[in-house]
Amino acid sequence: MTRHAFRLFPLAALAAACLTAPAAMAQDTPIGKNVMVELNTVKPGEGACALTFLVINGHDKPIEKAVYETVLFNADGQVDRLTLFDFGELPPGRPRVRQFSVPGLTCDNIGRVLINGAHACNAPELDESACSTGLQVNSRTEVEVVG
Repeated sequence: MTRHAFRLFPLAALAAACLTAPAAMAQDTPIGKNVMVELNTVKPGEGACALTFLVINGHDKPIEKAVYETVLFNADGQVDRLTLFDFGELPPGRPRVRQFSVPGLTCDNIGRVLINGAHACNAPELDESACSTGLQVNSRTEVEVVG
């Protein structure tokens, strides 16, 4: 090998690791033929709280549109609000990040997030329950996510 090959190998390895890291992080547990929704970060903004989700379609066909009815509970366990989060298009097996800014919500006051079910699931090549059957939810934050 030439001197240049030794320099390129670490860069190539680093590039490969960066490309596969999101999928590996999201797949701490096998997804199977389901949808996985992970609350990844919760960050305060100006007069709002930004909830960032990592979502993966584990099916072998695309989901053209996935909208989940989501319930936000305060720290006392009371319903703060019911909302719809539109996760948009979910290609098969590819991680997607979606962020939702919720006005008038203090991040410190979120106690739990409930994915109440699929409000809309447009996936012509899949079963009509593709977005909800076997839905896997988790959180990388202190906020509990249930579904």
